[in-house]
Amino acid sequence: MDQAVKLRTYIVEDNATIRENLIGTLEELACVEAVGFSATEDEGKEWLTTHSGQWDLAIVDLFLRQGSGLGVLTACRARKPTQKMVVLSNYATPDVRMRCAQLGVDAVFDKSNENRRAGGLL
Repeated sequence: MDQAVKLRTYIVEDNATIRENLIGTLEELACVEAVGFSATEDEGKEWLTTHSGQWDLAIVDLFLRQGSGLGVLTACRARKPTQKMVVLSNYATPDVRMRCAQLGVDAVFDKSNENRRAGGLL
């Protein structure tokens, strides 16, 4: 029996409840395997840049316990073309979406009402 290839997904989210719910939702709605997570900008940048061959998708929150998701996005601008960056934030305003686009983000979703839409796109 063929196994579907799963997107190796790394999550940068400081809220453990949101992170666990996100992983559950994505695993239910999409072919996703969580390969790790971090709660701070420094941890996220470190893992994503030193494990460049070990992830296909990074999901990043903008407001973190330490630092900002924008710093994580900036650090990953030179990623492989097959690697995707998605922002999931409570502050998905037009200005935030524009800034994320400038940093090469593939999609921005609002946590409050677009979680399922995000899972459907994956």
